[in-house]
Amino acid sequence: MSAVLDEVQAAVDVRELEVGGAEGPLAARLYLGSGAGAPAKRDTLVVFFHGGGFVAGDLQEADEFLRYLAQCDTSRAVLASNYTLATVKPFPAAVEDAHAVVLWATKHKAKLGWSGKKLVVAGIEAGANLAAVCALMARDRAAPKLAGQILIMPMLDPGLSTCSMRQMNECPDREKVTNVCAEAYRGYLPHAADRAHPYASPLRSTRLKNLPPALILSAEDDPLCDEAEQYGAKLINAGVRTTVRRMPPAPLAEPGGRNDCACKVHALGEIATFLAALDR
Repeated sequence: MSAVLDEVQAAVDVRELEVGGAEGPLAARLYLGSGAGAPAKRDTLVVFFHGGGFVAGDLQEADEFLRYLAQCDTSRAVLASNYTLATVKPFPAAVEDAHAVVLWATKHKAKLGWSGKKLVVAGIEAGANLAAVCALMARDRAAPKLAGQILIMPMLDPGLSTCSMRQMNECPDREKVTNVCAEAYRGYLPHAADRAHPYASPLRSTRLKNLPPALILSAEDDPLCDEAEQYGAKLINAGVRTTVRRMPPAPLAEPGGRNDCACKVHALGEIATFLAALDR
């Protein structure tokens, strides 16, 4: 695995930079696939938000996955951004940061090596929540125009009410993950009234029309799988072009388990297919 990762690292140009958040600069990282045939400007920019349950996580968490994502297709650029963690400031600080970052990207295309043609938001776990909310905010605020949204094992239900979240099936690791989700939401949404806000809980939103096409990836044995698939069904019913896939089990007992699953299982192939379809 180390030799393979070394090859990927060599094929990707990684740049540290700062982007504009809602209340100031945020650390970010730009990934550009390199090598023969790599264009000067990429047609697709994927803006990615890391996981960590809103209370933890950083740019390093999904670094390996994003290197693979950029290396798979040199026609895309990948921008990973930090956001304000709930330990610093709770909701809506993180979602306002996320929306500010995608707006910042549209104003700094040259810096990102992006042509400006297609803008896609993406994230994993809590970051997937932010990506979904970015799509809602971009529609509601009429900017920026998004070509798609990629939600990888997303946290979408602060009520933790789905069957996959409530039924532990005698699995202690599953129960641990559920408890971590509950604790994360307590930190992110300390005010109970916020839990019904569509920008905190996209799954509860009653206005899902006119959103960009979505790819939603869930995983077997992940307590988040039901809410991911329920959100996909709601998007489809609202007329949003949506692809929902359930991947093999994620190694959730390990740190960064969801990132490892996304990197080593089927997520990269599903994302490639989804992005290619945006051209049609």
